Amino acid sequence: MGFFDRLAGKRPASSSNPTPAQPAPAPAETPSAPAIAGNIVPRLAAARECLDLKDLAGAMAIYEEVLAVAGDRADALVTISGDLGATGHVKEIVELVAPRYDAQRHGPATGINILQAYLALRDPESAQHVLDILFSLNRPELEERLFGFSNAIAELLHAIRTGQAEPASAPGVNLAPERKQVSLVSISKPIWFYGLEPLAEKVLPPKGPRVRRVAFAQLALLGRTDTDEAVKRPEDTLGRLTRALPLWFAETFYYSPLYAPIAAIGVFPQQHYALFNAEWTTTNLRELIDTNQEGLDYIFTGALREKDGDYELLLRVWEVKKLRERKQFTARWTDATADAELAKLHEQIRLFMEWSPDKSALGYTAPKSPRAWLETLGASLTLFVAEKNILPREQVPVLDSVLATAAAAASESDAASLAFVTLRNRAEKLEVAQRLDAALASSPLVAQASGLAS
Repeated sequence: MGFFDRLAGKRPASSSNPTPAQPAPAPAETPSAPAIAGNIVPRLAAARECLDLKDLAGAMAIYEEVLAVAGDRADALVTISGDLGATGHVKEIVELVAPRYDAQRHGPATGINILQAYLALRDPESAQHVLDILFSLNRPELEERLFGFSNAIAELLHAIRTGQAEPASAPGVNLAPERKQVSLVSISKPIWFYGLEPLAEKVLPPKGPRVRRVAFAQLALLGRTDTDEAVKRPEDTLGRLTRALPLWFAETFYYSPLYAPIAAIGVFPQQHYALFNAEWTTTNLRELIDTNQEGLDYIFTGALREKDGDYELLLRVWEVKKLRERKQFTARWTDATADAELAKLHEQIRLFMEWSPDKSALGYTAPKSPRAWLETLGASLTLFVAEKNILPREQVPVLDSVLATAAAAASESDAASLAFVTLRNRAEKLEVAQRLDAALASSPLVAQASGLAS
């Protein structure tokens, strides 16, 4: 894993609400220093929007403004370094964040981002200096990861000495290709909700300060030997399923008053999705933990395998406090048994995690056909990240069949109707599906959503 990205919902000023930030436009007038220092989240979100729009100068101006009054805040530095890294601006991390970094005050997450920036810039000496500082923190839970960075620095030094690469500071040198870094997009609300923000109070249940925070990681895809080539093509059914299952579980847990979930999806920004051919290691889990400002209590990881139409799924539940595996779930299905077996798995997970439904807002109803719902969720994610320019448009497949599947289920519930409406809206905007009408659930909420999306 590399630099980690966060995308979705609006970050509130209070840390009790776990939803990450929706990029917001900068205000017309520059806020006063006390205002910025007291609530930097909107300014950081505005800077991230600038980065997404490829306005680096605008983002840097906001960062300078924030750092002038909040440069000692650990959350400011980790967000700035993470967002710059996720959008490929590693040189700016070194120039802007590195001079302000104090390991004791700011913690390891920002230091790790700076270290990775130096590695990306082929500067092993500076990377080693940061690594020494991180080792001096004496954090046992980071040791395995730091030794990995030590090996990476040694490899880079060897490459430079043998002429395979040169330091970034050497003028006129063509650098060897950089090792690709995976970013994680964190989806904190039901993926079909985005675009319906004016209806948030009617669609989303409120979250109190005492919730369990749980992450559902993208699944590994085992037994596939062409992942390097597959990710360069528009998504296929198996790849979509590795992302859709975490989205489904995160959506389910969002509609419980006990949980604040996220789905963590791997991408190479502006290139393509990531496909993992091995399960997440504890090192990967620590990276996710270190970069989640609100903290995590549980993480779900797992792997999917398909052979001749037979599917096998393994899920692991990790307790973050002790970083130990608590439980395993398995499921096997074919196309004919998918709905029954996935519904059974869904129920087992809810029971083990003591899930209970929220009684306010939209409420939660399990889909009648989980397999069809997963197709809708996976396609909704692809359209959403493409709309945000995280995924290139050429990576989006034609989605007429997925839209037809969503249309067939649209009348089953308010959530199914809302999912169809936002999916159709984005598919039309990106021109990957023909206009399709469907019978929707009869409710004032769905009527309002249809008006927003039209």
